[in-house]
Amino acid sequence: MDSKLIPDAATHAGGAGWTALLRHPLVRPLAALALLLLIDFLLVPGFFRLEIKDGHLYGALIDIVNRAAPLMLAALGMTLVIATRGVDISVGAVVAISGAVAAILIGGKMVVVNGVPEYVSNVPMVWALAAAMGAALLCGAWNGVLVAGLGLQPIIATLILMVAGRGLAQLLTDGQIVTVYYKPFFFLGGGYLFGLPFSLFIALGMFLLLALLMKKTALGLFIESVGINPVASRLAGIRTAALIFFVYMFCSACAGLAGLMIASNIKSADANNAGLLLELDAILAVTLGGTSLAGGKFSLVGSVIGALIIQTLTYTIYSLGVPPEVNMVVKSIVVFLVCLSQSPQFRRMLRMSRS
Repeated sequence: MDSKLIPDAATHAGGAGWTALLRHPLVRPLAALALLLLIDFLLVPGFFRLEIKDGHLYGALIDIVNRAAPLMLAALGMTLVIATRGVDISVGAVVAISGAVAAILIGGKMVVVNGVPEYVSNVPMVWALAAAMGAALLCGAWNGVLVAGLGLQPIIATLILMVAGRGLAQLLTDGQIVTVYYKPFFFLGGGYLFGLPFSLFIALGMFLLLALLMKKTALGLFIESVGINPVASRLAGIRTAALIFFVYMFCSACAGLAGLMIASNIKSADANNAGLLLELDAILAVTLGGTSLAGGKFSLVGSVIGALIIQTLTYTIYSLGVPPEVNMVVKSIVVFLVCLSQSPQFRRMLRMSRS
């Protein structure tokens, strides 16, 4: 063999490797997150500084991760829904319902124990959390019945709960902010474990559980199959309706858990504002992570990265003193660019312009 061919072959192999790496679906969201972190490093003093206070880590990065945890949960649930060609815009309402139920049942009243005043829960916290999650699962069952059972369009079916669910949460709280005084409840969204926010461990645990189900069982394959071609999947023996019902239940369960974390973090239930527009952030996080809006292709890791991008972007805008209203404009621009990137016609136009 000609020795001159060996470097050429190695160069070609290296080029092909770089091309394959650049085409990896996680490259773009990771690059976007790295760019935001670079901007923060240059413009926000002490952005990467971490310090330990009372045995806990504090800093901008910890704050971003802590506040992104509820969005991570919502994005994980939304990933499965979008992968089946659906969408759930009732996530924010489910967050409000879950937080309202938990806050009402826990509440907190002051009693005197051994001469020391302390607050106790109205009902055992375990039962309050179970009731809140049960309410979230009922919301998911409602959406699942409308979409999988009655065949309604997902955006219409979940729009019903988006409006009615928010109103139901406001009825439960009588339109007021319900304050919680029971300290153990605060650990769920504001506590620390091994120096890190406990909310991060909840989101990580849900991610690992879902990743295990997707990789070690046929569930991930079934979801992709239904998203690509639901009719063919049904003819192949997949229980399409049951699978779609499950993903809406799971999405609402994630939203319910996010609602508990938010209520715990702010130590109250605000039915008017809790989870407001969270569904849009979840959809954006999922699409930023590479999940196709057309169904089938999805990425759990990408959705988590997308949630971090959104929270980092929000932190950056606030830290730079930009008016909060700009945050919505930036998100709308990002949504527009993501939709363009997933449009076959737009990609075809780009290829034609290059040629």
